[in-house]
Amino acid sequence: MRRRTAGAALAAAIVFGTAALSAQPYEASGDPPLNVGFRQVAVAEGLEHPWSIAWLPDGTALVTERPGRLRAIRNGRLDPEPISGTPPVLVAPERGLVFQSGLFEVSPHPNFAENRLIYLTYAHGTAQDNRLRLARAKLEGNALSDLQVIFEVSEGKPEFQHYGGKILWLPDGTLLLSVGDGGNPPVSVGGGLVREKAQDLNSHFGKILRLRDDGSAPPDNPFAGRQDARPEIFSYGHRHVQGLARHPDGRIFATEHGPLGGDELNLVRPGQNYGWPVVSWGRDYVGGTPIGTGQRSQEGMADPVLVWTTSVIGASGLAVYDGERFPDWRGSVLAGGLATQDIRRVVLDDNNRVTQHESLRIGQRVREVRQGPDGHIYVLTDEIHGRVFRLEPAN
Repeated sequence: MRRRTAGAALAAAIVFGTAALSAQPYEASGDPPLNVGFRQVAVAEGLEHPWSIAWLPDGTALVTERPGRLRAIRNGRLDPEPISGTPPVLVAPERGLVFQSGLFEVSPHPNFAENRLIYLTYAHGTAQDNRLRLARAKLEGNALSDLQVIFEVSEGKPEFQHYGGKILWLPDGTLLLSVGDGGNPPVSVGGGLVREKAQDLNSHFGKILRLRDDGSAPPDNPFAGRQDARPEIFSYGHRHVQGLARHPDGRIFATEHGPLGGDELNLVRPGQNYGWPVVSWGRDYVGGTPIGTGQRSQEGMADPVLVWTTSVIGASGLAVYDGERFPDWRGSVLAGGLATQDIRRVVLDDNNRVTQHESLRIGQRVREVRQGPDGHIYVLTDEIHGRVFRLEPAN
């Protein structure tokens, strides 16, 4: 495992929990046991590729649609008209099941009741030159105003792949933002494969960033003050993080797509290198050839807590459940699966060893998993006629 500086270790103790790292990844292969102790209750239907859901203090739920619309669910009903004032977004033509550009996350500021600020992530640019942006705006009634782009990825890239775009607020008022590695070969930037930049500390590609609420870099980030590194970087060596969640005890978890095999659940720590594309449990899509060194682990690089190999899930939304509706699930990690059309419930002990792994079958591509303010689990499906529903106990 990577040795951390004293400053990073202190940040981990104060903000990010102190649980030990897992010594050996849990390899999940094949089909896990099914859990059928829940039922699906419809909330909203007819949404075009819904991607993210978040709640305001008054109980209103905000939902993003991939083509660029922001919708509101008030008093259990979907508003017929979208919220106005969203930024123009880059939306790729639909090719099979690859829908990787558009409007991504919506996330209210922790002090939304006072400042009315919401945050959006989205793809911006052209097919030949595009990047992830983070913007914030004020929400008044059914309109956004004063929209500002407060951060964008350091380099543009071609194609419509691997943006990242997940947001997670931390107790100190900073936020984590995932940035994908830019895409699969032959996608290139600056004469080399863009995915190689996941190991380059002078690039935002393949990173989890930590930002202040104005988009600037906090001075206590692990690489702050280094001339050879971007000050926003929190962790690196990621491929395509599509789930970020914080455990009540401070642990931060992320799910990310592997290539052909090798989706991962990682415990995220400041300053750590998660290996991509030097090491991986997966293989290249073309020819099934090994990635990087062909090794699964290497000194100085953090191993995943859990890896899905022969049956990858197609990692999507992530939550750590701490509600009262499913008391037996408290503390469980809930990982959405696009490919497996389910939610994986993972139970970890205090040393991050997996003690239980099971499937909650949904039957559609799961894009997002969130715990609502009512303690139920809310799910978004990534379909042309997508829906929002909640999970309730079966009985």
